[in-house]
Amino acid sequence: MYVVTGATGQLGRLVVEGLLAEVPAGEVAVVVRSAEKAADLAARGVTVRVADYDRPESLAGSFAAGDRVLLISGSEVGRRIPQHTAVIEAARAAGVALLAYTSAPGVATFRLADEHKATEAAIRESGLPFSFLRNGWYTENYLGDAAGTVARGVVIGSAGQGRVATAPRADYAAAAVAVLLGEGDEGGHADTVYELSGDVAWSLSELAAELARVSGRPVEHREVTPAEHRAVLVGAGLPEGFADVLVDVDAGIARGELAGTPGDLARLIGRPTVPLAESVRTALGA
Repeated sequence: MYVVTGATGQLGRLVVEGLLAEVPAGEVAVVVRSAEKAADLAARGVTVRVADYDRPESLAGSFAAGDRVLLISGSEVGRRIPQHTAVIEAARAAGVALLAYTSAPGVATFRLADEHKATEAAIRESGLPFSFLRNGWYTENYLGDAAGTVARGVVIGSAGQGRVATAPRADYAAAAVAVLLGEGDEGGHADTVYELSGDVAWSLSELAAELARVSGRPVEHREVTPAEHRAVLVGAGLPEGFADVLVDVDAGIARGELAGTPGDLARLIGRPTVPLAESVRTALGA
């Protein structure tokens, strides 16, 4: 059985759809907090297992011997180490065949990566066959409100001219599917580490220029201090803690920590990653 945790999230949905395109629904299971949110998957024949990362006892029965599991990292920064540990322990007790985990780039020193590193260590200590999918930044992180950015005419950040090698969420999902299915150049994926990123790194100035080119409207990149950046994010309605995380990641981008282009993602999915220009056109409906 191929098992995806957090399967009703944005990445999880894409992974499940990728699996269903390759294997019968009866070979796919999802571990979710809400059966209601996964009702559509159940109707298609996917096995739905209800469990909560915060209640380790609820994970009993979520996995079985021989399962190939994708642990999608939780979204609650600060609580993820105990949450992930509960899943790892349940997977170890069940004797799963592979535990793949959506991690962070190995060179990252920004605080968001700390829990990922701790989770990787716990997985190694479990003795389970593993695959670490060290996902870089998603292109959607910059284009979720592309039309609004164009309307405002400014891309604001504190990353300087640091470059970031993004790829769309769907590309990362396709890599996870390849690992679960044992596909790609590597064949088997037990005890592997993949540094996943887009094929080309770009700067915020280049993003602004691409938004302007596609929209036909002026868009500039405005570099601000970390404090100013935080104030802009909080003013836009982001929680202060999340604003701190994003500003800290921008500092990592300025240090070059999301600029790597080792090509692992393209090799796993068997094609080039989707370029920024195409993602901008899609986001703007052009």
